[in-house]
Amino acid sequence: MKALVYETFGGPEVLDYREIADPIIEPNEVLLRMKAIGLNFADVYRRKGNYHLEGKPPYILGYEGAGIVERIGADIRGIQIGDRLAFADVPFANAELVAVPMDKAIPLPETISFEEASSVLLQGLTAHYLTQDSYAVKNHDVVLVHAAAGGVGQLLIQIAKLFGGKVIGLTSSKEKAVAAKEAGADCVFLYSDDWKLAVLEETDGTGVDVVYESVGSTLMNSFAATRVGGTVVFYGMAGGDPVSIDPRMLMDTSKTLTGGDLWNVLTSLEQRVSRSSDLFRWMEEGKVRVSKPTTFALHDGQEAHRYLESRKSTGKILLIPLNGESI
Repeated sequence: MKALVYETFGGPEVLDYREIADPIIEPNEVLLRMKAIGLNFADVYRRKGNYHLEGKPPYILGYEGAGIVERIGADIRGIQIGDRLAFADVPFANAELVAVPMDKAIPLPETISFEEASSVLLQGLTAHYLTQDSYAVKNHDVVLVHAAAGGVGQLLIQIAKLFGGKVIGLTSSKEKAVAAKEAGADCVFLYSDDWKLAVLEETDGTGVDVVYESVGSTLMNSFAATRVGGTVVFYGMAGGDPVSIDPRMLMDTSKTLTGGDLWNVLTSLEQRVSRSSDLFRWMEEGKVRVSKPTTFALHDGQEAHRYLESRKSTGKILLIPLNGESI
């Protein structure tokens, strides 16, 4: 099979599209012929060597995608050759063929395309647990979403609106502000503005009920924009490390700081299927819309990584194997 691999850590130039051996599936695995593969910042961090990697080179990036079952292991039940499946947490996805464990195989409805599934699963499941587990958004809650034009940001907006929240978005440019508004944000402020003051003015000086904080370096301003008794959900640091928090501040303001990590909730097939089914149903009902992704051929992986790192994209970036097709 063809795959996008790398032998050493570095920039996009270390990626090489070449022939390697097909995966050998275990009895509890299926072999999936990939139709679409999600590209995420975690892939960039792994390529640079910032994340721990097991095994020896050549390394293969990618954890998210969708395709068609080509072979099934001896212990597999309930899955047939030709079935449509997707996954959010299976390694070595940047290849034509991927070995997918049974407990990570998510059935894909005919109403959801391979590209849609690969665009929504990792980021959509993240938005799902953030709005349901880290802080359950309720009717009339005022929600502040950082990086509102990004993949997770746009989904956070839509799901928060779905549960009756009013959403304020933060973006880095006017172009991205348009994308956040199109996703359903009630108002959007730019990071270049005095956004903390703008948020307080928008909430009559009270502050928001919850902040979804993914920038890191903005953590203290997020607290300042949160009402007494409100919550800051910290789930990323794309803009730099956060400062240390004095718990006395939390005590004095009755505010809550909580963290969020998808892998603490996505621990079983039941959780994967249940949460994915919510996403797919909302998409089928038109309540959650996935913006059209930017697609690159898998053999153009270097170019795709450069585009992702440029931060020019406002939606998902997908890699399409030569055997794949847009559906």
